[in-house]
Amino acid sequence: MEQQEAQKLFAELFKAEATDLFTAAGRINVIGEHVDYCGGKVFPAALNLRCNVYGRKNGENVIRVAASDFKEVITLDIDKLDSYKNLKWGNYQAGVAYYLQESGTPIVGCDLLYDCTVPFGSGLSSSASIEVSTAVALSEYAGVEYDKVKLALLSQKAENKYAGVNCGIMDQFASAMGKKDHAILLDCSTLEYEYVPLQLGDYCIVVANCNKPHNLVESKYNVRRHEVETALKAINGIKPVSCLAALSPKEFNEVKYVLSGVVSKRAEHVVMECQRVQDAVKALKAGDLVELGRLLNESHYSLRDLYEVTGKELDTLSALARKETGMLCSGMVMVVFFEILRATFFARFFTMKLPKPRRYTLFLLVREVLMLSMKASTIA
Repeated sequence: MEQQEAQKLFAELFKAEATDLFTAAGRINVIGEHVDYCGGKVFPAALNLRCNVYGRKNGENVIRVAASDFKEVITLDIDKLDSYKNLKWGNYQAGVAYYLQESGTPIVGCDLLYDCTVPFGSGLSSSASIEVSTAVALSEYAGVEYDKVKLALLSQKAENKYAGVNCGIMDQFASAMGKKDHAILLDCSTLEYEYVPLQLGDYCIVVANCNKPHNLVESKYNVRRHEVETALKAINGIKPVSCLAALSPKEFNEVKYVLSGVVSKRAEHVVMECQRVQDAVKALKAGDLVELGRLLNESHYSLRDLYEVTGKELDTLSALARKETGMLCSGMVMVVFFEILRATFFARFFTMKLPKPRRYTLFLLVREVLMLSMKASTIA
């Protein structure tokens, strides 16, 4: 939605003009899937897809929230912020407000309109962009100084404890800390991080939609988390470690005899994926995109065969994309590297034949990754 259109909708919903704009980005994860909650290092990059929040102080003891695609106004009583966990929409905002209030930040009444270009259910962290942009807006209106890392942690807490989703810190951290033309090597156990230039030369990143919704609440995310926690507990019986990510592939091979079945497969993915992250960063720093592509392909195979979180839609689209000329890799979150694209690519991509008739669409093509950190500004 264009800014002028959003301001018009704001005025219709709240009978006043928006004075401020707050924004936070969605993200991709170049490599390092399902290791953040195991203490591993991940490699996310923030996108130019974002959640824009148009706001104003309302002088009342309530927060009113609405969205460009959900035009009903939800009212949150600032004195009862712990009572909105069951909202179908608005619980993320309520959770962030609740934990900010609990941390000592005064919550100021305001009206907030959310215009999110991060596709919902896409696996590109629309929820994190909503949480982080809300945290920025409320902190700005409170007139307090804030630390972006602390806001990311608070946003994660809101999703974990208020919304009931056991996500790791990666999504919120990438949304809050993204930097243009860089990916972030993030140690999820210590929050130490390094910005790594994402220089792709004549290649570009394509993120494609396989039309299978991604929902952390309804997916097997919590099941997988329980499985890796079970693996860690078993390993700690013979070799004390703080997290699965602390194990090298060699060390894992020495202790995996205490594991069996799917628990062993899940743990193996985590350990090997952590090693792939390290190798991928080295490859990118060396400008070896072919090696980076090989590692990303291995990551997808592991997610498919060991962690079992891809699904036939993504696997089919990934396999077809891998056949394209100039393709280096393909996999979750359908990150693929192509040489400079010819115009004919689009027609070929859109008309790919799949096992069952299904409408597949390309929803993001970036010549360069345009990364944006969270920010706040005043509307002129």
